Amino acid sequence: MLNTQPNMASYDDYYEELITAHQGLETEESHAMNARLVLLLSNHIGDLGVLQDALRIARGKPGATESTSLAGRGTITPVAPSHTTA
Repeated sequence: MLNTQPNMASYDDYYEELITAHQGLETEESHAMNARLVLLLSNHIGDLGVLQDALRIARGKPGATESTSLAGRGTITPVAPSHTTA
């Protein structure tokens, strides 16, 4: 079962790390890094059902159990990292 409840001590710290990891990358390199990160984390999770739930929710199609836990939350809007070359 996919955990959709807050589960990190600091989301801001992770977001900062994620954005920093993208700094200096071209757009194509950034997309490739995101793909590798998704595959690494998917491998860590290792449960196809959980990953299918995550894909469905990420596309904005929550299932019956998720719709209750996500009620009242705004839509998650992805933020693209800025690609700067240093």
